[in-house]
Amino acid sequence: MTTSIPSATAATSTAAATAVPEDGENGRSDEPGETGETGEISKTSGAAETAGAAAPARRTGRRRRGGLSPGKRLPASRLIGPVLFFALWAGASAAGQLDTNAIPAPWTVLRTAGQLWSDGTLSTDILTSLRRAGSGFALGLTAGVVLALTAGLSRVGEALIDGTVQLNRAIPTLGLIPLFILWLGIGETFKIAIIAIVVYIPIYLNLYSALSGIDHRFVELAEVQGLSKLRFIREIVIPGALPGFFVGLRLGVTGSWLGLVVLEQINATSGLGYMMFQAQNYGQTDVILVGLLIYGIFGLVSDSAVRLIERRVLSWRRTLNS
Repeated sequence: MTTSIPSATAATSTAAATAVPEDGENGRSDEPGETGETGEISKTSGAAETAGAAAPARRTGRRRRGGLSPGKRLPASRLIGPVLFFALWAGASAAGQLDTNAIPAPWTVLRTAGQLWSDGTLSTDILTSLRRAGSGFALGLTAGVVLALTAGLSRVGEALIDGTVQLNRAIPTLGLIPLFILWLGIGETFKIAIIAIVVYIPIYLNLYSALSGIDHRFVELAEVQGLSKLRFIREIVIPGALPGFFVGLRLGVTGSWLGLVVLEQINATSGLGYMMFQAQNYGQTDVILVGLLIYGIFGLVSDSAVRLIERRVLSWRRTLNS
């Protein structure tokens, strides 16, 4: 009896010592009340701690993302800058800080604009300038879109068109005026042609860049879906290139006004540029400022119109500005 008890104890100790390394090697315990339950409790508590730590992180991330955005759009935000400029101009004029011969007061410029309008000269010049700018812009827009689509959707078109357009871009457009006068005369044709060149270059560059930047995975997806060439252009190419097109359109609208103000001072008999050129000869600074303000208003209104169309057409986008 006395010798059997130590033998049983030794056997039990040996079995336990043998069983512990096996459980350690397997990384788990089959006993329901011992290591298995402890492991499950540890996993549950660890998951709870992870979830508890992730919740503040998500809240912090939401606050951080919201803080990086520009914020809500201010009403009539694009008019704040011009209104502030005119307020400073009026304040400096009223305080006598500006030379009235060099920079007349705003109310003097407005009075001069009213006199020119009542005489009928300002309205005639505005209509003439709008007709020239509109004709040149329409021609340049058509040429830019057609050339960009041809070069962006065809390797042959790219080889024939892109290099020529890049060469034309490197040549100053206003430097072509003497050559165009020899070719087309001093009438309206050469003015419209120069405006069209000024307009089509930014439209072509931005639209062509947008077409070239479409992800090739969309092409592979369209091939897998079995889309035709026409459906591929309508459903993938055009929506993907519209953002770049609108950037070029805004630059083209601005370019039409910049080209017009120069062209109307060369062999012209009407238009806002001609009115400003004549005012320069007689030292009428207020008339020159009237023309500049009208050009600025036209540029701001046309750019705002393009932005409005862009927001309507690309309403599906979620951008930083929206």
